[in-house]
Amino acid sequence: MRPHGSPEELARRRRRAVKAYQEGQSPSTIAKVLGVDRSTVHRWVRMARAPGGLDPIPLRRPPRLSDTQLARLEELLLQGATRHGWATQLWTASRVAALIRRHFQIDYHPEHVRKILKRRLGWTSQKPQKKAKERDEEGIRLWCQDEFPRIVAQARQRDAHLVFLDESCFRLTPTVRRTLAPRGQTPILPCWEQRDKISAISAITLSPQQGRPGLFFELLADKESFHGEEVVAFLKQLRCHLPRLTVIWDRSRIHSKSATVREYLAAHPEVVAEEFPAYAPELNPDEGVWGWTKYGRLSNLAPANLEVLREQVLAELEYLQEHAYALYAFIHHTELPLAA
Repeated sequence: MRPHGSPEELARRRRRAVKAYQEGQSPSTIAKVLGVDRSTVHRWVRMARAPGGLDPIPLRRPPRLSDTQLARLEELLLQGATRHGWATQLWTASRVAALIRRHFQIDYHPEHVRKILKRRLGWTSQKPQKKAKERDEEGIRLWCQDEFPRIVAQARQRDAHLVFLDESCFRLTPTVRRTLAPRGQTPILPCWEQRDKISAISAITLSPQQGRPGLFFELLADKESFHGEEVVAFLKQLRCHLPRLTVIWDRSRIHSKSATVREYLAAHPEVVAEEFPAYAPELNPDEGVWGWTKYGRLSNLAPANLEVLREQVLAELEYLQEHAYALYAFIHHTELPLAA
């Protein structure tokens, strides 16, 4: 049976044994320390007399799944799990092992399948992103191709800031994410199960000429929710800093469908409102603000009360205000054609 260890590790052990022998230690002592037979030590000494005799011995056993079969396996995997009879699109190591057995008559342990996917195909374990079935993919494509360049061009003609606006909320119940811990010792996160929340609104802005980003935000009082009145109040706050603006937001009822918001927009022509396509949150750079705070910086946060939560949220949003590179990253992630 081949001893445990890589070829390099086994070569180091042989060299260490030969060096100890040359320094005068007995083969019996060396064999006892290394856990081998005396005859093995003598064989290593004989090997050392030949040039390169102690060099690493490469593993010559070819992989059971050939490169051609591996390429075919990836083609099958990219078809999706449902194509091969499973109820969901989730690929697990057990499912991939079954697929290999079905198409190539090779039995692999699921853990070895993980190594094949990682080392030979470069696949990684990932969390799927949800995408609404109601989406109009062609409509979204046309919006990005035609409507958004029009919005940008008209905003520049008016010398207006582009404003990407969105609302969210932070709760006492933490957003749980993976963390590191000893094997078999699942971390425990003591937290409140209350649904108390702090509603927040923010806007990433782009200056009309140089495209410099900025961030404005507002937090409501504890447990309150946004309505048209709160949205108008935030627009008024923006108007104190930006003389003209084009606001792009989603199709929520508290935006252009709110009578209060419509009345404000009608009375203030310097504020133009445009809408993102339905079910396309990935186009709004302001979604990055919430993703960065809720699922990044504040994940696994279990605050004692809403006051502590408010302090943490304020600290993270103020950090973003001072670090434009993060706002640039949120904008770049959307792949919106801002050069139009």
